[in-house]
Amino acid sequence: MRSVSIIGIGETRLGKLAEYSLSDMIKEAGGKAIEDAGLEAKDIQAAYIGNFNGSYLNNQSHLSAMVTETLGFGTIPVTRTEAACASGGEALRQGFIGILSGLYDIVLVGDVEKMTHQSTGFVTAAVASAMDYEKEAMEGITFPACFAMIANRYFYEYRNVKKEMAMCAVNAHHNGCLNPDAQMQKEITIEKVMDADLIASPLSLYDCSLVTDGAVFAVLAATEIAEKISKKRIVEIVGSGHSGDKLTLYNKKNITTFSATLAAAKEAYSQAGLQPDDIDFAEVHDCFTITQIINTEDLGFFEKGKGGDAVSDGTIAIDGKKPINPSGGLKAKGHAIGATGISQIFELVTQIRGDAAARQVKKSDIGIAHNLGGSAGTCVVHILKGR
Repeated sequence: MRSVSIIGIGETRLGKLAEYSLSDMIKEAGGKAIEDAGLEAKDIQAAYIGNFNGSYLNNQSHLSAMVTETLGFGTIPVTRTEAACASGGEALRQGFIGILSGLYDIVLVGDVEKMTHQSTGFVTAAVASAMDYEKEAMEGITFPACFAMIANRYFYEYRNVKKEMAMCAVNAHHNGCLNPDAQMQKEITIEKVMDADLIASPLSLYDCSLVTDGAVFAVLAATEIAEKISKKRIVEIVGSGHSGDKLTLYNKKNITTFSATLAAAKEAYSQAGLQPDDIDFAEVHDCFTITQIINTEDLGFFEKGKGGDAVSDGTIAIDGKKPINPSGGLKAKGHAIGATGISQIFELVTQIRGDAAARQVKKSDIGIAHNLGGSAGTCVVHILKGR
């Protein structure tokens, strides 16, 4: 089978980017990725752009043509992917398949989202479109409420991990302080998380990810071509998994384990010929702190009901045995929804190259990115390995 590698990455800082338009973010992040690959726009044969809700949040659809115009691509095919918070992971998956099939040799994948210019109510309504709007959102449920129900059910099935959830937030903020592109550059304490205002019990303010602007891009190439043109450590995509589940939360048989993650991870591990113990570090979709704990269990790092223990004993810290979200994750680096999937890939490549500076993990040859959409209705998992 043909192999695919990542040879260029680029991102804007994440946060409140009032001075940026969508095209500004695309130009900066896309340009950085192409430059990092040592290429020019004319070398890109196709592109895939992940975006969740530009048509609602920015009154801007047809982002594929915006990418073409902004980055000077001429007439190459550009495709937009949308899968809620997994839109970026979908873009990478499609670019991977495009090269794997032999149709293209070099493609650009990326994602962009601009949200912070809108009111909280407006953003809440936009994000709610990632659930069943008629059966759930119109009945008054929000995503914090969905994941609060998941947390409470987890407490019932296993044990109360409220303190460990707070420790997830503390760890994320610590890592974010080491990441110059992260939105949240502030250390917090367990007590601050535990005493914060409740959003949806048991989730407090600091259990929830951020409203964020940002764009992140990566250049993919067939590995045989990457070996000829890349001047940096080549990072191969050794596993790619994509799966789905029901849109609604109430129709899922189990809400303390995510079937889409299990299936996507199984596909990625099988393709890579690897097991969870082989993974050095991970970027997982911590839209809420309880989600991080569940994700690490579903990815096979820890047995069910024990993910909280791995937080409290330091296993998931940057200097731990299984570092989780050294970037700061969605919780601290930021959650620019459509831009989250490739943001995770940016961190994996940075770590595998050994370029993460103060947040560099000790062993970083193999990393996994786990990107979840909606109430776990979509999941994309990629495993990267340094060559």
